[in-house]
Amino acid sequence: MRARDGAALMAALTCSVVVSAASAESTRTTGALRVVAAENMWGSIAAQLGGNRVQVTSVITNPATDPHDYEPTAADARTLAGAQMVIENGIGYDSWASKLVAANPVSGRVVLDVGDLLGIKAGGNPHRWYSPTDVQRVIGAIVADYTKLDPRDAGYFRQMRAHFETVGLARYKQLIATIERRYHGVPVGASESIFAPLAQALGLQLVTPSSFLKAISEGTEPTVADTTTIGRQIARRQIEVWVYNSQNSTPDVARFTAAARKEGIPVTTITETLSPASATFQSWQVAQLRALAAALHAATGR
Repeated sequence: MRARDGAALMAALTCSVVVSAASAESTRTTGALRVVAAENMWGSIAAQLGGNRVQVTSVITNPATDPHDYEPTAADARTLAGAQMVIENGIGYDSWASKLVAANPVSGRVVLDVGDLLGIKAGGNPHRWYSPTDVQRVIGAIVADYTKLDPRDAGYFRQMRAHFETVGLARYKQLIATIERRYHGVPVGASESIFAPLAQALGLQLVTPSSFLKAISEGTEPTVADTTTIGRQIARRQIEVWVYNSQNSTPDVARFTAAARKEGIPVTTITETLSPASATFQSWQVAQLRALAAALHAATGR
């Protein structure tokens, strides 16, 4: 992806190496499991599943930050070095995290790589938190890892999982089912591949060329053929709604978003990380799903 191996990463790696395994081991005596998530969408889920038995720190929390381009700091390296468990997205999305973990190996530390869990390699769509099915698999893996690290609290973690799935995610699941039932097959456009997993789950017909979605996600130049196709789709109103990632608005994306608004096509926004940063995973997703449902209603009258 677009993560850069710049001076900041090298400094962070250097700092990480000097953090001893002994200092990381000492964190095991403080009670709560020390968990570090590279991104706060996974961190929010991890915190809710762990309750008062875990202490979760997320590295990327600023909604204005594009995680693809993030360069870790020395403080990030220290945080990861002291973790008993690390959750990283993988799939080329946050390669800086795996490098920091590798720079300071700690015996007994658990690393949950979402891409490895799902069997998706670099080059695949990394935005797995927009797939409800994949989110469910990550929930199971987090609880399994908590139980491995703290078997005495296995029952507590099972209770936290049951509450999160039946209460915490209730509105999220309800909205997904409602949109899928009401708007199945509706053609929509999107600014990048972040929306693709959710569009599939909702039964929407994402007609934007996949090569354009991938190019914008990876920071490469889209082809003239793709931009021409999208311009035609908007001008001819072949899409009912335009969805764009406000954390990655390139000149092409800005142009298409403006064109959609000019044509009277409802526009709705999604982000890569929690917005606001204080939101929970489910409140963030529910807000975006409600906005999407409102845009689909405005477009179709359903």
